[in-house]
Amino acid sequence: MSDPVVETRSLVKRYGKLAALDGLTLTVPRGAVYGFLGRNGAGKTTAIRVFAGLAHPSAGEARVLGLDPQQDRLAILARTGFVIERALLPSMTGNDLVRFNRGFFPAWSDALARKYAEALEIPMNWKFRKLSHGNRTKLCLLLALAQGAELLILDEPTTGLDPVITDQLLRFLIDDFASGGRTLLLSSHHLSEVEKIADWVGIIHHGRLLLEAQLDDIRAGYARIRASGQSLPRQGPTIVTATDTDGVVEYVVRSGSEDFASALRTHGAFILDVSPMNLSEIFLELVGKENSHDPVEVLA
Repeated sequence: MSDPVVETRSLVKRYGKLAALDGLTLTVPRGAVYGFLGRNGAGKTTAIRVFAGLAHPSAGEARVLGLDPQQDRLAILARTGFVIERALLPSMTGNDLVRFNRGFFPAWSDALARKYAEALEIPMNWKFRKLSHGNRTKLCLLLALAQGAELLILDEPTTGLDPVITDQLLRFLIDDFASGGRTLLLSSHHLSEVEKIADWVGIIHHGRLLLEAQLDDIRAGYARIRASGQSLPRQGPTIVTATDTDGVVEYVVRSGSEDFASALRTHGAFILDVSPMNLSEIFLELVGKENSHDPVEVLA
């Protein structure tokens, strides 16, 4: 993978005895729409706070646009749109915040700001502190999208948004931002939304990366196989899980599903079906594993 826009190497962030990040190593390539997935508390927000220079690593390193967030925070912020925390100047209206932010970003687009304000139904004359949670989120997204950044990092951007607005936002992210070859890192636990727009996926659990790959490779690699027979294996290099129910073993395998099924047949097994898996199913299998600290798997 060449020319990474965001990368970490053995990144650790501790809060007392708690390791919010525990040796996180990930790579976001230039031009990717990267879905950064994990359960609540997995470490996604902590990682993004490190990228923004808001949290200091306990060990390891992070680079954003080739820069160190601890030493080059202002240079990163000038080129990156962050939506992390929903706290802006509380006494300013949306229109005030547009005028305030305009002066900091040479590539700022008033036309895009007007477009998003209308399409996302943001009451721009209201003070920030009086906005609902959903409207605060939408205003933060407007400010990030209108600044003309080359990198956009969003932390749970659709929280509090209704399905219509969420669909509109996802269209903007692709049509107005990512289609220009810019890079989007989208942290979310709404997997169906990520699957609509992402081309890369990283899954984090307990502060470590379980899987990082192109989404097409993930979906092509994982499969569910149901088989019946005697003394069928329960472990193997490609077996993620194996569950026995009334004499039928259901496997989730991470690669080579046809080869695995053929090997079962040679040992007398009857294959009931082989079916592909979507991102949500794969995610649930990975984060539900007992051995959730396995090394990262890269399918690139």
